[in-house]
Amino acid sequence: MILLNFSHPLTEQQIARIVEIIGASPEVRAIESQIDRERPLAVVAAELADRAGLTPDEWQTIPLLINPPALAPLAVALLAEIHGRSGQFPAMVNIRPIAGSIPTRYEVAEILNLQAIREEARRRR
Repeated sequence: MILLNFSHPLTEQQIARIVEIIGASPEVRAIESQIDRERPLAVVAAELADRAGLTPDEWQTIPLLINPPALAPLAVALLAEIHGRSGQFPAMVNIRPIAGSIPTRYEVAEILNLQAIREEARRRR
């Protein structure tokens, strides 16, 4: 499994929690996602996906986990790009602030299987 991290660097504790949840140690690829907001998001999303360094075959065969960019519109465009390349939605890391932490710290709350969420949602159409 490859973890494509489009957000802040992950701490050792966050990676350990991911390993605990998924039962494996993913290859982590840190991908810079600071963008120029004047550029079209579809173009930026394609460039971010390119930075993952995956071949067309790898997009379709390697299990992917993503930590999306913090900018919501970019995260949505990137998900569409990844879905187009892989044929499905990836799993996603949900990172949340730890309540009452000073200074604020963040923890891995869960791993979301976005493809499973999509399939369940189709039942509610």
